[in-house]
Amino acid sequence: MTVDDTGSGADGDGRVDPEPAPDSADPGEDPLALRLEGLILGAERRYTPFQAARSAGVSMELASRFWRAMGFADIGQAKALTEADVLALRRLAGLVEAGLLSEAMAVQVARSTGQTTARLAEWQIDSFLEGLTEPPEPGMTRTEVTYPIVELLLPELQEFLVYVWRRQLAASAGRVIQAGDDEEMVDRRLAVGFADLVGFTRLTRRMEEEELGELVEAFETTSADLVAARGGRLVKTLGDEVLYAADDAGTAAEIALLLVETMAHDETMPELRVGIAFGTVTTRMGDVFGTTVNLASRLTSIAPKDAVLVDTAFAEELIRTRDAPASEAAAAQEAAAAEKEGEEPPVYRFALQPMWQRPVRGLGVVEPWLLTRRDGGGES
Repeated sequence: MTVDDTGSGADGDGRVDPEPAPDSADPGEDPLALRLEGLILGAERRYTPFQAARSAGVSMELASRFWRAMGFADIGQAKALTEADVLALRRLAGLVEAGLLSEAMAVQVARSTGQTTARLAEWQIDSFLEGLTEPPEPGMTRTEVTYPIVELLLPELQEFLVYVWRRQLAASAGRVIQAGDDEEMVDRRLAVGFADLVGFTRLTRRMEEEELGELVEAFETTSADLVAARGGRLVKTLGDEVLYAADDAGTAAEIALLLVETMAHDETMPELRVGIAFGTVTTRMGDVFGTTVNLASRLTSIAPKDAVLVDTAFAEELIRTRDAPASEAAAAQEAAAAEKEGEEPPVYRFALQPMWQRPVRGLGVVEPWLLTRRDGGGES
């Protein structure tokens, strides 16, 4: 049973109001847009926000918090919600009632899901759907081809989205389980790297919008592929900058050098600079925060073109894991000792060169290290 905006489900003589009929289209709304909405949502508009909240058994205040957290604008008391909206509210509220999530955590679930899928949906419409719905023949309108294309694609895209989400969930759960203790599940020691295109602001003044968009897309795509292939995690992209994380310093170092090398071989790309720091990182809603992240960002801003700067903690971690020698002199001594004993000398992947100490805004004095490949180290 649904209710009207006064909260009453029956009229004065005790008769129950019938289920609301599908709302008639607003004269100002595009009929195709309404048809597409019904196709995509799989349900017709039936409820005002108040009615949806009552049907889901949640307060209007909590329903509004969930709705806004998912990234949707207030709609007053327009009859614009569907059975799917009621079910979503009921599910979130049910998780809270069962004690599986606190109310604050349920709102975070709504917010993180909304933010992530909003970007995905925008990309699919802007880049994917627009190309597919170009009129195939002269005289046809996009309107005539959009609905059947969406009808065909929708179930396939939905299945693929669920598949990728399950895969990502499994990978993320695996990383959490491998954490040493409960505190590490939230505050973990990670390598965090920023990769930044040099002179991007100048490029925005020289390039056409379409060219600039293609460059950014190529940079983001290449970066995402390299980070994923080497076992890192792309945290976010910011147009001319990407932020990634890795569980170990060796992986982060390999990703950084590959990014620089790959971009250097692409004549269409500007130079790249990378900064990496290692330490405790707070993770929230898929993002990373803390002094380690700030330090990586500062190192990026002072890194030379086509170079990688790392902090002392990162350098020490590479030395500890035998991915880099403490110094070239120490490496030479080890090689001589191994040769004397008839053994193979240790092989290091990376080299570290200490740079001049310098003050970094907000973080005091730091000693950057220049990270390079070591002759004979090769790629992992």
